[in-house]
Amino acid sequence: MSFTLYDASIPVFLRGFGQLSAILDKAVAYAEAKKIDPAVLINARLAPDMYPLARQIQTASDAAKFAGARLAGVEAPSFPDNETTFDELQQRIAKTVAFLNGIEPSAIAGQEGREIVLKRATGDVRLTGAAYLQGLALPNFYFHLVTAYDILRHNGVELAKSDYLGKP
Repeated sequence: MSFTLYDASIPVFLRGFGQLSAILDKAVAYAEAKKIDPAVLINARLAPDMYPLARQIQTASDAAKFAGARLAGVEAPSFPDNETTFDELQQRIAKTVAFLNGIEPSAIAGQEGREIVLKRATGDVRLTGAAYLQGLALPNFYFHLVTAYDILRHNGVELAKSDYLGKP
């Protein structure tokens, strides 16, 4: 059995969201135990010019749903980026996971060489499906996933590397 573009994308995103959801559960428990307003964590950021936690999760969601949609040649769902609570962020994750679970492996099969066109203000960016996934979609997804982890860890949530990596 060969390793496919589907194998390198959808299951990877789903696993990441599983870990992120568990990390958010730990953040909720931490906020409750320390009597911290959850909004403090949701609006926390690592640097003044970086997105806060909520936006990191929204952007990880966007990275995964757009990657799945572009690779499968379908329309991505639109989410309004208005989550302000941990429950709403968990719902965002669940909606993204539901969309990704609806993408069949056959929809992505053979799309490694298909051209993906990204519309940018500076002009169109053209990549093959494989180059898009490897060079942009996955790095972008992981950047926002690890930044969400780092924001919570920086703010005292007791997280370990295993919370990010999960079980192999």
